[in-house]
Parts: sequence; structure tokens; C-alpha cells
Amino acid sequence: MTSPAKFRKDKEIVAEYETQVKEIRAQLVEQLKCLDQQCELRVQLLQDLQDFFRKKAEIEMDYSRNLEKLAERFLTKTRSTKDHLLKKEQSILSPVNCWNLLLLQVKRESRDHATLSDLYLNNIIPRFAQISEDSGRLFKKSKEVGVQLQEDMMKVLNELYTVMKTYHMYNTDSINAESKLKDAEKQEEKQMGRSGRQDDRQTPRSPDTLASIKTDEKPVRRSSVKKIEKMKEKRQAKYTENKLKAIKARNEYLLALEATNSCVFKYYIHDLSDIIDCCDLGYHASLHRALRTYLSAEQNVETSKHTGLETLEGAAESLEPNGDKQKLMETYNNVFCPPARFDFQSHMGDTVQLMCAQQPLESELLQRCQQLQSRLSTLKIENEEVKKTMEATLSTIQDMVTVEDYDVSECFHHSNSMESVKSTFSESYLSKPSLAKRRANQQETEQFYFTKLKEFLEGRNLITKLDAKHDLIQKTLGESDGRRNSTVRKASLIKTVVMYVCVGLQHEGIFRVSGSQVEVNDIKNAFERGEDPLAGDQNDHDMDSIAGVLKLYFRGLDHALFPKEVFHDLISCVCNLQERAVHIKKVLQSLLSKTLIIMRYLFAFLNHLSQYSEDNMMDPYNLAICFGPTLMSVPEGHDQVSCQAHVNELIKTIIIHHDTIFPGPQDLQGPVYIIPGSGDDFCDSPHCEPPLVEEPAPDTVSVSHNSEDESDPIEAIARFDYSGRTNVFQSLPDVDSRDLLEERVSTRGSAASPTGAHVADIYLANLNKCVAISVFLLH
Repeated sequence: MTSPAKFRKDKEIVAEYETQVKEIRAQLVEQLKCLDQQCELRVQLLQDLQDFFRKKAEIEMDYSRNLEKLAERFLTKTRSTKDHLLKKEQSILSPVNCWNLLLLQVKRESRDHATLSDLYLNNIIPRFAQISEDSGRLFKKSKEVGVQLQEDMMKVLNELYTVMKTYHMYNTDSINAESKLKDAEKQEEKQMGRSGRQDDRQTPRSPDTLASIKTDEKPVRRSSVKKIEKMKEKRQAKYTENKLKAIKARNEYLLALEATNSCVFKYYIHDLSDIIDCCDLGYHASLHRALRTYLSAEQNVETSKHTGLETLEGAAESLEPNGDKQKLMETYNNVFCPPARFDFQSHMGDTVQLMCAQQPLESELLQRCQQLQSRLSTLKIENEEVKKTMEATLSTIQDMVTVEDYDVSECFHHSNSMESVKSTFSESYLSKPSLAKRRANQQETEQFYFTKLKEFLEGRNLITKLDAKHDLIQKTLGESDGRRNSTVRKASLIKTVVMYVCVGLQHEGIFRVSGSQVEVNDIKNAFERGEDPLAGDQNDHDMDSIAGVLKLYFRGLDHALFPKEVFHDLISCVCNLQERAVHIKKVLQSLLSKTLIIMRYLFAFLNHLSQYSEDNMMDPYNLAICFGPTLMSVPEGHDQVSCQAHVNELIKTIIIHHDTIFPGPQDLQGPVYIIPGSGDDFCDSPHCEPPLVEEPAPDTVSVSHNSEDESDPIEAIARFDYSGRTNVFQSLPDVDSRDLLEERVSTRGSAASPTGAHVADIYLANLNKCVAISVFLLH
């Protein structure tokens, strides 16, 4: 019998798993609802466009007055309470921007033209009807693919549930067998102790009597001992067998767990993106053609409309599925972001979270690894061929929907009667005999594309599962390479550049505006030679070039500052808005301490820089856009557009909450960025003690050091008139222009103007810390 505590433990684990699966299932339902909502919004938008052009054709003859009424009619509809939610959701799509600009353009129109009315009724409106039909058809097929993928993922989750229950059962049998074995060992010890006590209690007897007693007791004692030994051997064998089964079951559970996490991540990162692409297949291109037809007609009617039409043309050119997909995923970030990874749930005190590769399992795992590798090679070749066929079919479809047939300039040739205009149009878009054949070919090609797409996605799903199992087994067998980290070199470059950038905290567009590439390379090469190109009178470098050196350094690392191994875990943190910083901190704890020190220093500086966003126009989001691709690269095989949005949001969160995410100097010893002017220490670390600042002479600035190698004070005389902006620096009076005595003091920060103006107090506050930084870096 198992204890009630055991049953509560099993039920608790199963309940937690079922809750997590239930949340994923609810999210999947919301995804389908979201796609259906987008389909309805798209149909509604296309219906509005058809109504708009139909009404515009009716009132074209009374152009000046009636078009104004038309514009107000649709603008009022846009502002109405009934459509408020609809327009709010539509605002993420680029076609809506075209729709709004189109309404504004209508108010600019002032003349009537018969050809426009004919074109609206017989060209543009049918195009929108076809787009609506195509869009509905594509949405339906895409939804079928999405439902199939969701069912496949739920099958994987159910398989994980079955494997977990099997693991619980075998582990329980192993525990019970171990308990029975211990009972047998106790009985054996008890029997042996009883035999010893009987020998001690025997009194001296005659030889005949003693022989009689031994003859009676000896068979009984040996029989009992043999029985207990035999029972112990059976229980020992049973325990060994059950223990081996439990280990195998745990291995299968870990393999299924890894495969499930990979499948779930693949679905949210790749499959959802592909499904949305299928929903938008040809929609933007077709809408682009319809709008270009309208633009061609309007531009031939009136040249004076060109100014207003340029804006609408730009919006039509910006119709781009990837941009709309990114906006959609950003708006519904909680729906489309991957869920948290499934963690190993220990059972009944089993704390081993890694696969066991000891004998006799090692040979079995090795054979399984080889089989998986062979199977993966075959699957990848087959799936690659399917992918090539699918891409070729997609290219054919794109060629079909991007035919440049929107030019209607031939309809505006000078004519003496309206009959000739109608005659010209009779040979236009809808009247061509090849239209029906072209439509049939397009639908047939679409059907073939979806067949190959489904085959490709199913193959990729299988490859993902097998690849995850193969990698875990290979890692367990010790064949994977250890993590390499080369992100902690050239610390002096980082600190020196940051110190000089502090002078330009209010410099507009810092890190966003690119400096001279030649100048950036010169500064970088000088640092690599061990020189300090920012010191002395020769420092005339542009602030944007100095800032560019820092970005170039991180971009040139062999491995990004954020390792690829934690990319998936960090991206998963973006979903939880309330506890995002806590989850990020938990993930980063696995990194090397040297990497954390650099991250802590860099993001503290970026947070300080963002506090001057009103002057430098660089808030945390803009800084994240500049540093996101440099600090955290998107792995190959991932959708760059959707992943980069998550990366930027992640970097922004770290900049804002850097003090919460990174450990303090008490928990992690190393350099800590301190806001210049906020204290006496520029480097708050046990390895870098605060410098001792002596009382300066009337016309000098004195710098002293704690280092034994640099104990002599360094003095510098200001070159130009100085007026301190804070009380900290009122001790430096106005002096005449003199030569700068210390070559490490940059003229960029020590003198702002020869006519007598403010010197950057931030820079002067940093002068006393330069040598302290150098001492730490030498260590």
C-alpha cells in the first residue's frame, strides 16, 4: 500500500501539468479567434471600399459638392461609436492607413470625369470583390492548417502526459521494491542475532546430551537462514529490475519533455508566423494593384492632384505583409508569444534532472543516437526537397498576384464621344478571355501550395522532435562542445569609451547617428594596440564616432553578449509583462560572472543615458533598437521580423529594470557603473577602492590614486575660463588660458569655449577617477 502523501504528490504533479496544458489550449483557441477576427475586419474593410467606390461613381458628375458629402459620410462612420472598436483593431494593418488617406484625398477632388465613373464600376469594385473572395478562401485554408498543427501539438502534450504517468508508476514500483529489500535485510540481521544469543545461553552438559541438543537444533537454524537468504536474493533481483525500469522511464520522460518543449516553441515561433503569411498570401499585392488602378486614373484626370496623391501612393507602396504581421504579433503579444518551457517535475524525492548514460544504458543511448542521426539525415533531405517545391510554387503564386495590370492610361486618350471610352474599356481588365483561365490556374496553384506547405510543416515538426532528442542524447554522452565565452575581453575599451561618452549625455541621437567609419576604425585599432586615442590634446574625435566604437566592439565579438543558448528562455520572458524582470534575472543567473559584470555595467550606463532622453532623443526603446541586434542576435532558422520585436522589448526591459535584474556589488564583485557626480566613487567594487582626493590648489585640479605604482598626484590647469554649474565644482575659479599639463585630460571635456563658458561638470567629476579605472583594469 502506498501512503496518502504519495497520492497527493502524484495528483499535485498531474494537476499542475493539466493546468499548464489547459492554459495552452485556451491560448490556441484565442489564436483562432484572433485570426477569425482579422478575417472579419478584412472583409469589412473590403466591403467599405466597394461601397465607397460605388457611391463615388454615382456622384462623379456632381464632383465638387457630392464628393465632399461622401467623404464626410465615411469619416463620420469612422468616428462613430459603433465602429470604434473595429477601427481600433484595424489600426495595426497597413491597408487601413490607405483607407484613411483615401478619405482625405476625396475631399481634395473638384472635377467630374466620365471615365472615372466607368472605371470605378467596372474595374476597381470587381477587384475588391475578388480580393474579398480570395481572402476568405485563404483564411479558411490557413485556419484548417492551423487547426491541424494545434491538434498535432496537443497529441505531443498527451504523449508527454502518458510518459510522465509511466515514469511515476515505475518509480513507485522501484521505491516499494527497495522497501521490501530493506525488510528482508532486517529479518536476516534479526535471525543472525537470535542464533548468537542461543549459543551464549547454553550451559555445560555431558557429551551425549550436548550432541543430542545440537542434532535437534541444527536443521531448524540452517533451514531458517537459507529461507531468509533466498527471500533476500529474490527481493534484491526484484529491486534491481524495478530500479532499471524506473531509470528507463525517467529517460523517456526527459526525452519526451525536451521534444514537447521544442515542438511548442517551434509552433509559436515558426508555425504561427507561417500561418499568418498564408492568410496574407496575395492580399496586399492584390490590394496594391487595385489602389494603383485608382491612382493611375486620378493622375491622368488632374495633374494638380499630384501633391495629395503622393501621400496615398506612399501608403499603397507600404502595403507589406511582413510589416502587418509584425504589428499584429506586437498588438496581441500575449497571444502569440511562446509559453514557459515545461520543467522536469521530480517525483518522490527523485532529484536527478539529467539523463543517465551509465552502463547498461550507455550502449543503448549510443545506438539510439546513431539511429536518430540517420533518420534525421533522411528526413532533412526529404523536407528540403519539399521546401524547394513549396518555395517555387509560392514564387509562381506571387508572380500571379503581382502582375502589373493596373495602368489604365490608355482609357484617357482623347475621344469625341463617351462610346469610344466604353469601347476602350471593353478590352480592359475584366473583359479579357484569359481572365477565367488565369483565375483557375491561380486557385489550382494555391491548392498545390497548401498541400506542400502542410507536408513541409509536418516534416519540420517531426524533425524538430527527433532533433531535440538527438541533441539531448548527444549532450548526455559528452559529444557536445562546452559553451565558449569570449565576451569579457577589452574591458578597458568599454570603460574608457563610456567615460568619454558621459560628456555627451545630452548629445542628440547618440548611438543612433553613425559617426565616420574611418574615425571609428582608427579609434578601435588604437585601443587594440594598447593606446588611448581619447587622451591628450589630440582628442578631436566626433562624439558619434566615439559612441560608434562601443557598438562596433560588441558587434565584433565572436559570440554575442547574450549567448544563443539562453535565447529561447529570454524570449519566453517577454510574455509575462508583470514579472518579466524577475524571469529575466532567473535566466541570466546561469551566465558567467564576467559576462554579468559587463552586462551590469553597460545597462546601468544605458539607463543613465536614457534619463537625458528629452535632450538626446534616446529613450529606453530607442536605445533597445540600436543595441538589440548588436547584443542579442537572432539564431538562424527563426523569423527575423517577429523575433527582433521580442528582442527589442527584452533589451528595453533590461535597461529600465537593470538594478533589479543584475546582482549588486555585494553579490557579484566587479566594476559597477556609478552616475558621475553622484558620489566619490566611479568604480564601486572591492577590487577598486575609492580614490583619495586632496585639497586642490587655487588654480589647479588635483588627482590622487590608491595604487602603489601611481601614488604621485597629477595636476592640471584649466585652459579657458570656467563657470561651475554645481556646488561641487565652485572651487575652480576663473583663470587665464594656459597649457594643459596632464596629457590624459581631454580637451573635449576640459574646455567648452575660449570665451569663458560652462565646462561639463560631468567630465570634471570623472577626471579624478581615470587612474582608479586604469588600476582596476590592470588587475
